[in-house]
Amino acid sequence: MMIRRALLGLAAALAVSAASTAQDAAPKPNPKVRIDTAEGAIVLELYADKAPKTVANYLKYVDRSLFDGASFYRASKPPGYAANDYGVIQGGLQNDPKKVLPPVAHEPTTQTGIKHTNGVISMGRHAPGTAQADWFIVIGDQDYLDADPKDPKKTPGFAAFGRVVEGLDVAQKILGLPVDPKAGVGAMKGEMLVKPVRIRSVRRVG
Repeated sequence: MMIRRALLGLAAALAVSAASTAQDAAPKPNPKVRIDTAEGAIVLELYADKAPKTVANYLKYVDRSLFDGASFYRASKPPGYAANDYGVIQGGLQNDPKKVLPPVAHEPTTQTGIKHTNGVISMGRHAPGTAQADWFIVIGDQDYLDADPKDPKKTPGFAAFGRVVEGLDVAQKILGLPVDPKAGVGAMKGEMLVKPVRIRSVRRVG
């Protein structure tokens, strides 16, 4: 009887150990964040499993509340395009020296597999490896923002790192807000919002 009890105890311990090992081996769910704006909320799933460096950089800003009080300041659509189903909205800190953290290494779409399709969030940058605290949400599929798989050095694209899972209608609303035809420089000329949309807070959810 004692031997039988010992064997049953050992079997139970092994079962618990196996279950614990399986649980430890299960992949962690991707983080989600909620962007609360004056126009409504946008919820993002961040693909930490595919773009770990870019997501880690973004979450540093989130966890330190550095995006609180920032804004969506740019709405870009093709010239003369009236609908709000194609373009990008850009937000962030606009290189505020008091808040920006060191640049993050570039994770191209050829590496992550995250394409610039409808609802994807991606990092704004100058040269690859200069992205810090400004990012944009894609409305409508825009593969020209991807890295060229044939020549990623020549066309590195932008670093996509997540997707809108709630509130895409809010992003579309922001895309349709009035822009100042004279404001902005370079590619941004004529795309700056007359009244930037204030970002009240960005927090993890779930």
